[in-house]
Amino acid sequence: MANYGYGGGYGQTTSYGGQSAANDGGGFMAGSQSGSQESPGNAKQSGKETLRPVTIKQIIDATQAHPDGNFKVDDSEISQITFVGQINSINPQATNITYKLDDGTGLIEVKQWIDNEAEDGLQKPQSKEGDYVRVWGRLKAFNNKRHVGSHIIRPVADFNEVSYHLLEATAAHLYFTRGPPNADGTVVKGEANNGGMFVDGGAGANGGAQYQGKRLSSKSSAAARKVYEHLQSMPQNNEGLHVHMIAGKLQMPINDVFKAGDELLGEGLIYTTVDDETWAVLEY
Repeated sequence: MANYGYGGGYGQTTSYGGQSAANDGGGFMAGSQSGSQESPGNAKQSGKETLRPVTIKQIIDATQAHPDGNFKVDDSEISQITFVGQINSINPQATNITYKLDDGTGLIEVKQWIDNEAEDGLQKPQSKEGDYVRVWGRLKAFNNKRHVGSHIIRPVADFNEVSYHLLEATAAHLYFTRGPPNADGTVVKGEANNGGMFVDGGAGANGGAQYQGKRLSSKSSAAARKVYEHLQSMPQNNEGLHVHMIAGKLQMPINDVFKAGDELLGEGLIYTTVDDETWAVLEY
């Protein structure tokens, strides 16, 4: 069973997981189901195999202690990774097909090595520019340029898989940066992490005030800042706080709280939970 390294994995067969792809091949070319399609002579193996869901920004920001060292994301070593992206370009070559993928957080090249023994019809890409695909593979670096050597590239049939993957990558990121949740679902607060999964680390484009690792836009209203700071100060769980509780605690008019909530929702800093009037902080 593939292991994310944080207690998760593809052990359960789901419509978006890697179990079915691992069983039937799932790739663009014959031979991908048999293991790595990395270039010959590049068969470096790690002692512990893990499978980590990531964003492309995390791939770009991954660190190495030295050029031959293992890559790390969130200060944790990775061996295999999986991500979802849209094909920006396709470049067929004699030994491989190079895809440039974009997931909204960055661009990365993915190389699918060609099996010379496969039939000619199986050597051609099965997806085109603009299509979404899921990739399983390993992060590589050659001449100081990073790419992903793919084991499998599978077309995304259901766009919900894109959202599912981002949620799964977020869960893994939070586990490594803040620790596992408590039994009651509250988040264990870890030290602030300078890295992030997304382009602006969850902040607005203008940056601004920061509360426990979250940033507000410099254009945020005083009411929005007050509501947001209150939400951040409360134990974080899946239920959140109802707007009437917020108004009572802060002694603010209910309409002002609603306006502040609309502002925070629009900036992607909070989300609705059990109903439209119950909010929780969106953790990155």
